[in-house]
Amino acid sequence: MEINVQYVKMNASETLDAFLTKKLNKLSKKYDWLIRAEVIFKKGQAKTGKDCICEIELSAPGPRIFAATSEPYYEAALKETIRDLKRQLEKRKSISAIK
Repeated sequence: MEINVQYVKMNASETLDAFLTKKLNKLSKKYDWLIRAEVIFKKGQAKTGKDCICEIELSAPGPRIFAATSEPYYEAALKETIRDLKRQLEKRKSISAIK
């Protein structure tokens, strides 16, 4: 799976890139039909303290899968976004199995 990462209003992080790659590679092994991941990390302006945003769009056969999360830390936002994507992927896999 091809992974494209963008950082908006923040500096790139090798540690975050490595963590992201590890998480997405796990998804790619489980769902081998995934083609590409477009990832955006950005700094929001939330006054609640949850201003670290992670957005991930997965390209696969059929409609694209998208999830976004806002958390106090980028690692937490990434974990929650991956969790949301897993739910969507499981749902798509079970629907495909029924057909």
